[in-house]
Amino acid sequence: MAQGLSRDARLGLITVSPALVFAVLLLAVPLFTIVLFSFWTQNFLEIDRTFTLANYAEALTDPLYRALMMRSLRIAASVTAVTVVLAFPIAYYISFHVRPEKKALWLFLITIPFWTSYLIRIFLWRVILAYDGPVNGTLVELGIIDEPLSFILYNANSVIITLAHAFAPFAILPIFVSLEKIDRSFLEAAKDLGEGTAMTFLRVTLPLAMPGVLAAVLIVFIPTVGDYVTPRLVGGSGGTMIANMIYVQIFDLSNRPMGATLAVVAMATVTITLAWAILHVRFWVYLSDRVGGGLPGLALVGVAAAIDIGVLWWLWHYGPALFGSAGSLGIMAAIMGGGAILIALLLPKGRWGI
Repeated sequence: MAQGLSRDARLGLITVSPALVFAVLLLAVPLFTIVLFSFWTQNFLEIDRTFTLANYAEALTDPLYRALMMRSLRIAASVTAVTVVLAFPIAYYISFHVRPEKKALWLFLITIPFWTSYLIRIFLWRVILAYDGPVNGTLVELGIIDEPLSFILYNANSVIITLAHAFAPFAILPIFVSLEKIDRSFLEAAKDLGEGTAMTFLRVTLPLAMPGVLAAVLIVFIPTVGDYVTPRLVGGSGGTMIANMIYVQIFDLSNRPMGATLAVVAMATVTITLAWAILHVRFWVYLSDRVGGGLPGLALVGVAAAIDIGVLWWLWHYGPALFGSAGSLGIMAAIMGGGAILIALLLPKGRWGI
């Protein structure tokens, strides 16, 4: 095979080989091991290597695992929404309103939180959000509240706040890069054609910046679903996520196959959820364009999104009673995965770059 390659191709293969081997050893092999473990069972201190799907049956039917997975997705989606919405104005300001010689300084300041250990930042947020912390103390002193707030620590809210702060730079930087690539002549052309500032942003700037927004969504959503440290330190019982249960299964209960199964289920769930969400945005934009956009397009998108989400909500809440827990999840996965595949095959990328 090597003899059939050109000199440049052989040189390129030699160049990427070390990185490829490194990636296979540190990524593919551990992932394969986790998948393999998920088909085994724990027999006291020994691993029974008999092939079985019992772990997956338990993971898909146990209400506790279902609740933790849904909570993880809900927290990750909330963190992603908060982070991206807050990061976009910052990236926009740096890109369009900061002088070129000052942009490097602003980006440098954004990366300052990385100078501090992630654990230290989490502990600081636990102090800030504490019952007797500065947030509650200030609100009480100002007379805004009569007694300290108890819902901002040791629950899902504290996890969202802490993770949104931790991942803010990861959202700002890709959005900034995407905004920097926009040809400013497009904005001038839109204004010359009579578009106002708001419509220029919605019709030109935002669509062209969507690749950066999408990158920010992926960078934030994927790691937050599997975050373990933050829920452990500031989440309490109300902020426990699927990664905490994986840790319990592997280290506290010494059930490595079950922990591996939950990890595989979590990876599959994240993949299907992201594929469904991203490709359905493409579908919704396509529907909006077919009716000329504007308010009619927005109304059509709202109806389509309500139907898509409503079907999944109905299956999640009422599907187990009709099809069983595993059956309802299988139907949801088929609808989400199958729909994503059909959209990817039938609809090209739209003007939003999705």
